[in-house]
Amino acid sequence: MSKVTTLIAKTLSVRLSLRIIAALALLLMLALVTMFYFSRKAVREEALQNAGQTLEAMVEHIDNVLLSVEQAAGNIYWKMLGKSNQPELMELYAHKLMECNPYIMNSRIIWDVDSNQVEAVAQWTTPRKVDSGKGDAAVTFNLPFYDKKQKLNVLTIDVSLELLSKIVLEEKPSPNSTCALLAKDGTLIVYNKSDMLNQNLIALAEKYYHPSVIEAAEAMLAGETGYKKMILHGKTCYAFYKPFKQAQVTGRAMTDLGWSAGIIYPEEDIFGSYNRLLYTVLIIAVVGLGLLFLLCRLFIHRQLLPLRRLGKSAQLIAEGHYDEPIPESKNQDEVGRLQNHFHAMQQSLAVHMGELQQLSDTLKERGEVLQAAYEQAQGADRIKTNFLYNMSDQMMAPVKGILESVKTISSNSRELTDEDTNEMVDDIMRRGEKVTALLNQLITDSEKLIVES
Repeated sequence: MSKVTTLIAKTLSVRLSLRIIAALALLLMLALVTMFYFSRKAVREEALQNAGQTLEAMVEHIDNVLLSVEQAAGNIYWKMLGKSNQPELMELYAHKLMECNPYIMNSRIIWDVDSNQVEAVAQWTTPRKVDSGKGDAAVTFNLPFYDKKQKLNVLTIDVSLELLSKIVLEEKPSPNSTCALLAKDGTLIVYNKSDMLNQNLIALAEKYYHPSVIEAAEAMLAGETGYKKMILHGKTCYAFYKPFKQAQVTGRAMTDLGWSAGIIYPEEDIFGSYNRLLYTVLIIAVVGLGLLFLLCRLFIHRQLLPLRRLGKSAQLIAEGHYDEPIPESKNQDEVGRLQNHFHAMQQSLAVHMGELQQLSDTLKERGEVLQAAYEQAQGADRIKTNFLYNMSDQMMAPVKGILESVKTISSNSRELTDEDTNEMVDDIMRRGEKVTALLNQLITDSEKLIVES
């Protein structure tokens, strides 16, 4: 991680590319979020519309099946009137009715029914268990009629729940959707699993399913229209539901069955294409941003080549290589102008440094001359010092002798004879002349040294 951070810190093209990509990514994400928000809203509205249409088609399909059974029963009903004294013929009619209508699994006549137990109106009953070889559960249509003795007889027609479910489920609106039809007590009339037909959905939901299934079932039994989100078999689903309404047909006995139709869509069926599109767009966006980063990196890297050259040239100039050539740029942009300014600065520095070098050489030459003169002066001083020392040393003996002679004369003037005194005076004169000669020589040599220096 430190290497990446160091690369970013040291490379201007990477930093610029990252900032460009970050700005584009932010704008792209805002655009995508906005677009997919409204897209998801449109998909949900379309799903509601499709579910409503599918529910309507489902209700119409089931009602058509029921209506065909009712019309077949009505047709045979008029043939049965007045023939109640011929039970064999009546049974034959009931049998023929079952053979002619593929939706009917069983048809029979119940004789002498207690009128207190059965309403004397044509109606569909709630699902019940039946004893026939064609199914375990059925919904029954009862068509009562009276014989000549005013005894109540009932023509019962059973429609298999499994057959009814199979007919409805053959037209599934989506691969994983499930259609359901509930009786007013919660019994399943239509469902994709035959073993659950004629069972109470509320009881099953309380025992096996998520509480959200109970909420949806209760909304259906309450006769509501709408949809609910629920968890079914561990998957998120949407249940759309509406009351089952029979179509109004002339001569049809209209009763409130209390049934409710529903269709269950897994979330994948509703938003699957949307989610796949979302993931595809996100992958394309990420790949596109990556490619754009590489292109920006390459483009900016190429554009910054003059700056890198200028940086190296500036480093060489800082190290003292003022004659390092900086080429002129034909570009008129900021980088080109900067390179041309560096070129002019480098030439100006080269001229100034040449002048400084020349001045430095001149000063060096003059310093060497001064150094030689200084050394020569020091040599002359040493010669003078040695000369003075020698001269002084040579004058010391005569001066001492003069002093001793003067001291002797001064101290012993009475005791000395004239001959001794004259001899001492002559000695003083000789020594004085010697000192004078040395002083003259000193003056002469000094004048020579002054002239030479």
